[in-house]
Amino acid sequence: MRFLVLGAAAGGGLPQWNCGCRNCRDARLGRIASATQSSLAVTLDGQNWAVLNTSPDIRVQLQNCPSMHPQSLRHSPLRAVLLTNGDIDHIAGLLSLREQSPFTLFATAGLLDVLEANPVFNALPAAVGRHPVRLSEGFELLPGLQATVFAVPGKVPLFMEDRQVQTDLMGDQTVGVRLSDGAKTAYYIPGCSGVSAELLEILADADHIFFDGTLWHDQEMIQSGTGTKTGQRMGHISISGPEGSIAGLRSVDAAKTFIHINNTNPVWQPGSAQHAEVLAAGWTIAADGMEIAL
Repeated sequence: MRFLVLGAAAGGGLPQWNCGCRNCRDARLGRIASATQSSLAVTLDGQNWAVLNTSPDIRVQLQNCPSMHPQSLRHSPLRAVLLTNGDIDHIAGLLSLREQSPFTLFATAGLLDVLEANPVFNALPAAVGRHPVRLSEGFELLPGLQATVFAVPGKVPLFMEDRQVQTDLMGDQTVGVRLSDGAKTAYYIPGCSGVSAELLEILADADHIFFDGTLWHDQEMIQSGTGTKTGQRMGHISISGPEGSIAGLRSVDAAKTFIHINNTNPVWQPGSAQHAEVLAAGWTIAADGMEIAL
């Protein structure tokens, strides 16, 4: 099983178009690496690929990955797309994949309903088969690659929020995915508002975990002056602190990688104390183009 990080950043990317925070300034100046919006590709044979979430940056991400280039006049090695929630940074890239190449779109019924409710997604050709998947029921994402989606605490997409927003909602609106080739097992959970005992039980067989690294601490966007919401309000657990993901997932004996990292997160700075703390805890920090083979 081979993974390729198409995009390591959270919605907006790094730099974000309208942000002048230190990370975004440094990314524009080339002092730190830029990053596109969160997406992960997986393959077993290097010839057939599945993409987990399609960000608005998908065209550039595919361009940057020679192994995913067309091999003939009209061709793509993309065989499947799997969605883990309905956020814009995870579904908008579908609109860039409307050029008549067939693939299978896997998502829960709730997420397919989100697409169905928005007629712009009717632009996807009939060659794109929409395949509903159920929580905790396995399916074949690629030949030989088994996938199972499971609920993780989260919320509805921003564009579907009402005045009152439940951020620990358990259902098919926010899911993680288990991937296994029969020998190794990986998990992809780019959005999650908390680590529960049930989640720890699910992750017990993990060889590698790609996990929500949106914010370093819950007040990060408020204190940096870049936003008015806490991480919890946005449906994301923080990396740091006693309730954070490093502490919450410490007991899981697996390699771990933070992905879906917000532009304000200090872990982007290689010389920061926060970056060092993540590495010292045994985690890696995703970067565009990073490859991980299990």
